[in-house]
Order: sequence, then structure tokens, then C-alpha cells
Amino acid sequence: MSLIKLVLPENPAGVKSRVERLPGYLAVILAAIITLFLIIPLIALIWRALSLRGSVPLSDLSIVSAISLSLGTTAITVVLIVILGTPLAYFLARYQFPLKRLLTIFVELPIVMPPVVAGLALLSAFGRRGLIGTHLAEVNISITFTMAAVILTQLFVSSPFYIRAAQSHFESLPRDYEEAAAVDGASRWVIFWLVMLPQSTRALLAGLILSWARALGEFGATILFAGNLQGRTQTMPLLVYAAFERDLGVTFITALILLGLAVLAFTTTRWLAGAVHDDEGLPPKLS
Repeated sequence: MSLIKLVLPENPAGVKSRVERLPGYLAVILAAIITLFLIIPLIALIWRALSLRGSVPLSDLSIVSAISLSLGTTAITVVLIVILGTPLAYFLARYQFPLKRLLTIFVELPIVMPPVVAGLALLSAFGRRGLIGTHLAEVNISITFTMAAVILTQLFVSSPFYIRAAQSHFESLPRDYEEAAAVDGASRWVIFWLVMLPQSTRALLAGLILSWARALGEFGATILFAGNLQGRTQTMPLLVYAAFERDLGVTFITALILLGLAVLAFTTTRWLAGAVHDDEGLPPKLS
């Protein structure tokens, strides 16, 4: 009996309980590692930028120029996204037609397309020897290395975020109100403007802010298609790249401004997405 007591643990149930908890402990450790990995670089960026704030005035011409160019071009891009993207999202959400899935793939492809490939695609289309650029050059219209190229790049890489969000929301709307309005003789335009749009304002705004943030942070395709000319095509991400070897102060201050705008955009988007699902009686969810 004494030998059996020496071999067997006194509390096998407790040992089993601790063994069962090991996967949970491991999961917590792994989650903590990736959390720290994601947070520490951001903290380090803020610390580094603030430590250099005294040596770089915010009135630096390169910073002012990049900020004004970024905000100006993204504002134009946002307007174009709303005007052009909303009808496309509605069309994809409410109509069935051949090759619809293929069209959706092409529309959303820039979301996962490498930035350099996106820049080459735009050059192939609108460059002086491009598919469309060749005809534009015949009438002395050049797009590459101009502000127009910056806007087109931002529109290409960011509009799919808005179109995808808008399409998803339009598809989720119940058709009861639309059918009732159609019975009363309302046209499709009236139904969209007076029925669907009021129910979609927050969702569309959330998708639009996400698109704006993507346009604001665009780098790879822009530098390839529009160049990096101060005052003409140098947006804030391009300034971060250009100033990295010559002025760390400008680099980190510009990066901090971009980070602050990104946090503001993402926080607003999350709040709008949560408000949309609260209105629908659903748990908050970001598309």
C-alpha cells in the first residue's frame, strides 16, 4: 500500500486540471507575444518622433507642401469615389447579370494587388506609351508625374474598399420598403435616393473613411506612376521615404501625423460600423 502511495500522485484530479489548462496558458502567451509585437513599434515611433519635435518646425515647407497635397488630392479622390463608386455598388448589389462574379473580382482586385504592380498597371494604361495614354499624348495631354496621376492612383487603390462596403450593405437591406415604394409608382432613382440612401448613410460613410485612409497612405503605386516631386506629386508617405536619409526629424514628424490621421480614421470607422449594427439590432461588426 505504501508503495502505491509513492507511485501515484496524491491529487490526480488536480494534475489533470493543470494539464487541461496548458493549451489555455499557451494561447495567452502566444496572444501576448503578437500583441506586444504589434504595439511596441507604434509606441517606439511615437517616442522617436516626440524626441525630435524640438528640431523640426511643423512649418517646414516640405511638410506643409506634403500635407496640403495629400489632403487636397484625397479630398478629390473621395468625391470621385462617391460619384462613381456608389452607382457601381448599387448595380452589383441589386442586379444579376452574366459574368457578375468576374466583374466583382476585377473591381476588388486592387485591394490585394501589390502596389508596384498597381503602378505598372496604371503606367500601362495612362503612360505616354500606354493603352489610353498614347491617344491622350496625341492631343498633348500627359498624366504621368502630375497631380492627376496622384489622384488616379489613389482612386485605383482605394475605391474598392468603398465599393465593397457599399455593395455589402445594399445587399443586406430588406426589400420591403423598396417594393412598397415601387407599388406606389416610385422610380428606381427615387427609391434609391429616398429609401435606400437614408438607411445606408453611416455604412457608406464608414466605407468612405476607410477608402480615404487607404488613399492617404498610398505609396508604392504613386511613386511609380506619379513620381516624387515636391510640391507636385510628393504626398506625405513619399516625403517620409524621401526625407529618411537627409532629415530624420521631417521623416518622423510626418510619420507621426500620418499615424494620427490613421488612428482617427480607423476609430471613426469602427464607431460608425458599430452604430450601423446597433441600428439593425446586430452585434457590432466591421466589414
